[in-house]
Amino acid sequence: MQRREFIAGLGTAAVGAAVYQFIPVYAQDISAVTHRTVQANGINLHLAEMGEGPLVVMCHGFPESWYSWRHQLAALSAAGFHAVAPDMRGYGQSDRPEGIDQYTLLHLVGDMVGLLDALGAEQAVIAGHDWGANVAWYAALLRPDRFRAAIALSVPFRPRSPVLPTSVMPRRDDAIFYQLYFQTPGVAETEFEGDVRQTFIKTLFSASGDAPRDMPYGPWHIMDGGGSVGMVPREGALASIPLPAALPPWLKEADVDFYISEFKRTGFRGGLNWYRNIDRNWELLRRSQARR
Repeated sequence: MQRREFIAGLGTAAVGAAVYQFIPVYAQDISAVTHRTVQANGINLHLAEMGEGPLVVMCHGFPESWYSWRHQLAALSAAGFHAVAPDMRGYGQSDRPEGIDQYTLLHLVGDMVGLLDALGAEQAVIAGHDWGANVAWYAALLRPDRFRAAIALSVPFRPRSPVLPTSVMPRRDDAIFYQLYFQTPGVAETEFEGDVRQTFIKTLFSASGDAPRDMPYGPWHIMDGGGSVGMVPREGALASIPLPAALPPWLKEADVDFYISEFKRTGFRGGLNWYRNIDRNWELLRRSQARR
């Protein structure tokens, strides 16, 4: 049996093991990444890819890019897989439809099905981080014929709530849940696009172990002792997050520069529109509950 066929037979566990086994050796080897744009689900999707073999599709979250998977592309390629990381709808070099209603989970899963069609693949393992994890969960749920396994990072599968999601998100006089802050078009865009470098450094820093434990707010920060989780001041999501004096050792200038250049060109609206469909997804996915 060929090594590639053996790994394919092992399924998701082999994919995960391959990522961790090969990262130390191949973490910086992304020179072999190739790029192309394909037609998928009626839009142009830009993708980065490496390797040959069983297909693994990796879906990024907010505010990210194919670049988030650069190390895994090399690792999976070395392990005998065809690793593909698209710029998801609304991001990077992929299309960014104007209408907010063009960013539902049905559109996003449809994009991944269209990606498989464009690549001539009957099936794939799908992995996702953050919002991409939701795409992976629902791709496997709605199209198990095309996605034989799912890998999710940071976001577990959450059953459909009995009430409209935004109706139970916390609100206070001084602060609001960050997903509610994202709902009004133009508000978060204005804040995030004012200083893109500061936006990325603050966002990444606030979500890291280096963030001050007494930081009162931050969309990705959880205080010790059960403080404000995901709450942001009403005047802005980044207002209370300190800017570190220097980049932490795990964050490289080259990585920051890549994201700055991408989001200065595209803005943040495409990614924010995913959040603006939370209630619409709740309505559209009503029937999916019977398939869990």
